[in-house]
Amino acid sequence: MKAVGLLRYLPIDDPESLIDVDLPKPVPSGRDLLVEVKAVSVNPVDTKQRAPKDQVETAPKVLGWDVAGVVKGTGKEVTLFKPGDEVYYAGSIVRPGGNCEFHLVDERIVGRKPKNLGFAEAAALPLTTITAWEAMFDRMGVSKTGRNAGRSLLVIGGAGGVGSIAIQLAKKIARLKVIATASRVQTAKWVTELGADAFVDHAKDFAPQLKSAGTPEVDYILCCNSTDQHFPQFAQIIAPQGKICTIVRTMKPVDLAPLMVKSATFAWELMFTRSTYQTPDMIAQHELLNETAALVEAGTLRTTLTTHLGKINAANLRRAHKMLEEGHTVGKIVLEGF
Repeated sequence: MKAVGLLRYLPIDDPESLIDVDLPKPVPSGRDLLVEVKAVSVNPVDTKQRAPKDQVETAPKVLGWDVAGVVKGTGKEVTLFKPGDEVYYAGSIVRPGGNCEFHLVDERIVGRKPKNLGFAEAAALPLTTITAWEAMFDRMGVSKTGRNAGRSLLVIGGAGGVGSIAIQLAKKIARLKVIATASRVQTAKWVTELGADAFVDHAKDFAPQLKSAGTPEVDYILCCNSTDQHFPQFAQIIAPQGKICTIVRTMKPVDLAPLMVKSATFAWELMFTRSTYQTPDMIAQHELLNETAALVEAGTLRTTLTTHLGKINAANLRRAHKMLEEGHTVGKIVLEGF
């Protein structure tokens, strides 16, 4: 089968950083689905996994953790899907990725594709939706039934993939007051279209901007961009007993002590935790993706696809990685077909 992989970890401008390869078609067992990949999306995790380092693979390493496709086969223990089902999912970081014609994935982290979306539009959603959903509803405990309606959320990195979904979930499902960060006209327009009530510039201090926006302290903070840069401001702008969640790993220690006086909660979110550790609640990702599909079909949520780069091949994936590394993307980048 056709696939895109790597043998060496190189700068993205190097044509050998991602290469077209031919690999054996995998065979499903246990709870695995064999999925014919129709479209994939590219995320920062792809660029981090590919980042230059002194390591050489003996066999091509395949990246890619956002897939929409069709089930072509199942393991003997599969109960949730059958051949012919259209699905979407993010996969597992400890298994080969989805930049290949046929892909194996555990059914417990797979959802049914929204019926009103094409494969490209659907592929833009899984990883970012799972991340935003778990961050808000699992880690910070925001109510999905509106019990926290009117409370405030600051989304740092509002125009990125996770931020674009978080804004919609917060506004349409939780009914929060949403303030998103945006530093350009294009990103300000994007977050406003998604439902943000206001926006602030993440390149400037948050406190005076939030005060001007009429919300000097926020009840929740979702950090989707540079925890190291923004963490020192959190203690000042989080409300008493507020909750903070970040999806971006720190490169240096952070001092939690300033949060104590406000009894503020700090939490991490990594959507690969459940699949990596095979947690007892792993099937929660299947359930939330199905719930998301229903919300998309009802018109409550929308795809965040903004850039379609064409076929799934090494050249186009290198373009996608380069765009992400430059740090100016809005929404999601998708590739479709081989």
